[in-house]
Amino acid sequence: MLGWRPARRTKRTMAGAGKGKGRGSGQRRGKAADPGSRRLAEKVKTARGRPISSTRWLQRQINDPYVARARAEGYRSRAAYKLIEIDKRFPILKRGGRVVDLGAAPGGWTQVAVEKVGARGQVVAVDSADMEPVEGAEFLALDFLSPGADIKIADALGGPADVVLSDMAGPSTGVGSVDHLRIMGLCEAALDFARTVLAANGAFVAKVLQGGGEGELVAALKRDFRRVKHVKPPASRADSSEMYVVATGYRGGASDEG
Repeated sequence: MLGWRPARRTKRTMAGAGKGKGRGSGQRRGKAADPGSRRLAEKVKTARGRPISSTRWLQRQINDPYVARARAEGYRSRAAYKLIEIDKRFPILKRGGRVVDLGAAPGGWTQVAVEKVGARGQVVAVDSADMEPVEGAEFLALDFLSPGADIKIADALGGPADVVLSDMAGPSTGVGSVDHLRIMGLCEAALDFARTVLAANGAFVAKVLQGGGEGELVAALKRDFRRVKHVKPPASRADSSEMYVVATGYRGGASDEG
């Protein structure tokens, strides 16, 4: 609505906050096999000059049923199924809703959000990296931590957000403690942003890593939201330490009137 502005954002210094890590979903093109079905694993030959770690990653991608399913159903990456599974357990993406997708590239979570909210909804995808357009969503090529970013996102939304999503993760260093701190920093920054744009009873979903040090974040979430849960969707790889925090029933709330 005209004249609406987000709540004032708390200043926060984020050490090591990185850019968003993408996701995927899109127009479905058909049904694929159940990702739980068994099939013979394909092996990737180690090419000259290619690190063994790269070969292992390629082999995992080739044999990942969610990768194949995403390709068959038109999603931009396997991560789309993480949001689908989260929403199935905690129905947060509703018809006509307003959604902000932070760190949206390559656009999988954006695609899922567009499907869920429908033509009457509004989805704003935000990333500092470039992203191919997703039909039904508005893409803002900006760093959500930059000054004035919350105003630009609010103008694109046209009103308070019902859901703020963040699947962001900084580039992996291979050092668990460092990666954990980086993701927690991004999660805290996303929550700080969410406070400025969420409507009353809104929801917040963000990636975290298992490994402790979440006490302060969880305490803040419990102050701001009525329900806070941790979930590891089936689409998350078993050997990954990633989890998602799902907070619903926002106690604050911006209004359309501003």
